[in-house]
This record gives sequence, structure tokens and C-alpha cells, in this order.
Amino acid sequence: MTRSTIVRSAVLAATTALTAAALAVPAQADGHHRVFADSLPSVTPRAETPALHDDDEGGNADADDPAIWRNAAAPDRSLVVATAKEGGLRVYDLDARPVQSIAAPPAAGEDDAPGRFNNVDLVHGLRLSSGKADLAVTSDRGNDRLRFYRIDRDRAGGPLSDVTDPAAPPVFSQDQAEINDQRTAYGLATWTDRTTGKSYALVSRRERTSIALLELLPAAGGKVTYRKVRALDLPSSFQLPDGTSWSPCAEPGELPQVEGMVVDPANGMLYAGQEDIGVWRMRADLTGTPKLIDKVREYGVPGTYDEETEECAPGADPGFGGTRISSDVEGLTLLTEPDGDGYVLASSQGDNTFAAYDRELEDANEYEGGFRVAAADDALDGSEECDGAAVLNAPLGSKYPNGLLVVQDGHDAPGDGDRDSTNFKFVDLAEVMDALDD
Repeated sequence: MTRSTIVRSAVLAATTALTAAALAVPAQADGHHRVFADSLPSVTPRAETPALHDDDEGGNADADDPAIWRNAAAPDRSLVVATAKEGGLRVYDLDARPVQSIAAPPAAGEDDAPGRFNNVDLVHGLRLSSGKADLAVTSDRGNDRLRFYRIDRDRAGGPLSDVTDPAAPPVFSQDQAEINDQRTAYGLATWTDRTTGKSYALVSRRERTSIALLELLPAAGGKVTYRKVRALDLPSSFQLPDGTSWSPCAEPGELPQVEGMVVDPANGMLYAGQEDIGVWRMRADLTGTPKLIDKVREYGVPGTYDEETEECAPGADPGFGGTRISSDVEGLTLLTEPDGDGYVLASSQGDNTFAAYDRELEDANEYEGGFRVAAADDALDGSEECDGAAVLNAPLGSKYPNGLLVVQDGHDAPGDGDRDSTNFKFVDLAEVMDALDD
């Protein structure tokens, strides 16, 4: 994955306070990381979507992030909406079969960056000028904007239709030249404030540590736009217990970005994965001081960037990192339970596992266990190098009566030759719950 850089945009909490919060996480106890990962239980997928290929022949499509839309009237006809970067959006049924393909917007000009859909989330019942609607919201990294698609399951031509206001502004950039630098809208999570009924998107910035809070607003003709409420910068440098200062190794000019994010609607808390650092918890309105609830194992490890190989050579591990997740920490999703309990699930991309944290604040988001998505058979492999994930703990008809977990598989599919390929795996949620109960 691409590493991150920093921008200063309306810092709302001092870096010193954030660093102090980070140091409250227990330090790594030993070096038995692989033993820990291998000891986790496995779940297996029931289905997978067709492979996407990140080449000219495949339309530069690269699976990244899914969202699950439940059709309340006919749960068997629910949908999975997923991003394919320059390949736009893909929509699948519960058998993982393609339902609709939506192209990303073209480049603004001949020399400009093309549209590139990075992350997707859902908003339910947003009030538009044409009435209430469920929406799929995507971050268009190529154009530094959000895109909105109304969901109408029985619409002729496909269930999703574009309702983005053409005048929607860039999220972070001042002009097209800055957009072309691609320090643009990246990670995404939606949130509806239960006290006000207002809906928002939280958007991170590629190669920066910034997160912006955008209020979603109706526009004329049933379209949707947004306005920036505020922004927050997470730290990029940390004071270690031995008194030294540390920043993760990256290409010059890049600092640790955030991508995976999810909001717990019950308490308005945002969980954000800063890829080379760990998982943060903060208020979704971006006020107050973020708290680092877990660190990646590589936290505190020095590194030297090699210009020739474009890679970082790690130094000796001082033992200040965590024990459960390995960089990059990627897709975050919320598994809710009827009694108010549940888990924040995080993709530990570095060791192909998923970590589960208690969602309840009174339990301090303690680690509850983990699992891996392993191959079901020779034809249906598991998930490796996972970017995005989505979970829904609700019956989805006869196909997934216990709910569904969808994870991206970033590793080449079996039998795909030399072509780079990615897809999404569908896992029965009952298997996940059993794994977490072990």
C-alpha cells in the first residue's frame, strides 16, 4: 500500500496530547508474532466475486472496499456494493454475481488524473429534495470528491443511479493542479448523528494524516452535496518510552495515512486505522482528543528508505509495538449485536488476519480475539493482503440467515497466471461468531 504524508489543516488537538494517549497502549511483550497469527482460528468463504484485473485489458479495476446493503422488503435480494478504483463501482448479489458496473468519472482534462473510487459506505434514509433514499457514498480519490449513488433495487438499468451534485467541491484540494498530486480523498466512513438526524462523511487524505468531517446536504433535483465542518490531523511522530522520537519509515515526503474507518452509531465514536501506527478511537464530530487503542507490531521500529529499491530496510525492533495487528492496519468494520455488545473488526494486512476489539467503551475496547479467512478448497481461496471489509449482523434470507462478512482479497487468484487480480470473499457470519467465541 502507498505510505502517507502529513498536512496541517485545522489541528484540533495538540500532537503532544495525542502522543501521550498513544503511549498508554501496552508495549509488545515478545517476538512470537507468527506463532500468534498461526494460532488464530480460521473461517472459510462460501462464495467469491469474479476476479478484477488491474491492467488495461481489465479496465484497471482493482478490488478495494465493500459495503452491504440490506433489502428490508426482500432480504434475499440484498446487495454488496464495492469499489474497484479506476474500474469504478461494482454491485453484486448474495451469490457474488455481478449485478451492475459503474465507471469512474473521466479525467477533467487530457493531462489530469482519472476518477478512482477508493472506499464506499452507506447512508440510510437521507432526506433529498425528491424524498428519502438509501445512498452508496464513495471517495473519488482521482478527483478529490465524494460521489453519491441512490439505491433502488428494482430500477431499470441497475439498482444504483448517480445523484452527485455536479457542483460538489473538492474535499481537500484548492485547484486541479493540487488534485493531480493525488493527496486527495481516500478513506471513508459515514455517520448519522442520532441526536440531530444529520448525516456526515468522515474522509481521510491520502499521504497525509488528516481526517475531514463533511455534512451531507440535499441539492436541487434530488442531488447530494456536502460542506466541510472541521478537520483533524493525527500525529506523524511519536515519543517512545526510551525518550527517543520515532516516525514510521516511508518514501520522502510521505507520512502515515488513515484509510480504514468506521463509526459506532450508538455512541458516535470513530475508529480509524492509521496504517503504520495502529487503531485510533475518537469522537466522530472530531472534537476532543483521539486515543490509540492498539498499535501495530512495527510501532517504534526504525527504518531506512532505499531510493533504488523504493523500500524501507527495518532496523532492530525495540519492543514498543503491539502484539495483535501488523502493518498495514486496513479495513475497519463494526459487528453489532442485539444486546448492544459487538466488535470493531480490523484487517491486519501484514499477517493476513483480522482482530476483534470490544465495541463497548466501558470495556476499554479490549482485544477479544481474531481469525483468518482461509481457503475453502482448491478453487475457492481465502483472503490475503486484505484492504477493505464489511459486516452485517442481520438475516439476509436463505443465503445468509446469520448475517454476512465480505472481505477483499488482495492476492492473485489461483490459476490467474501473471495477471494481477483481486476480488471479494463472502463469509457466513455464523462462522465468524463461532471463531470469536473459541
